[in-house]
Amino acid sequence: MDLTPAAKRAFQLQAYGGAPSIDGVQVVELRRHHDDGGSMTELARLTDGRPEALPGFAARQVNYGEVAPGAIKAFHLHVRQTDVWYVPPSDRMLVVLVDVRQGGATEGAKLRLVLGDGTSRLLRIPPGVAHGVRNLGAATGRIIYFTDLHFSPEPATCDEGRLPWDFAGAEIWDPTRG
Repeated sequence: MDLTPAAKRAFQLQAYGGAPSIDGVQVVELRRHHDDGGSMTELARLTDGRPEALPGFAARQVNYGEVAPGAIKAFHLHVRQTDVWYVPPSDRMLVVLVDVRQGGATEGAKLRLVLGDGTSRLLRIPPGVAHGVRNLGAATGRIIYFTDLHFSPEPATCDEGRLPWDFAGAEIWDPTRG
């Protein structure tokens, strides 16, 4: 079978391989326990603030955030702080990560993944990896996140900086089409 010239020019194979990786980023699959009355997900087993599934991470603060439908909250960046994010399975959030650490093995790497959407996972985001989220759902999206530093709004001790929402290109926030 021959394709039309326009179709030949536009034709490409879809990639089904794994997503690119970024040094220090970790995805932990969690188990949801179901019965006829609902479900429960264990987010972490802690020993002195240290989750079993996240070696080297000690939780110092737990936060809850909400994102309006369609809203993009990006990009956040920490120099010292590690974040661990959890999105409930009933929500659907597109997370974009960009490694902005100069000289690292994955410098410039970009990673897109969906949290929630029927799954229960933790996402570890190390310092130097810019991160943001877009709510793909029709209702308010929720994020529970753990940090290994206490938040401080004081300029001398604040560890949260910003990059423009389109730092990695505006199209990175578009849902996959095709």
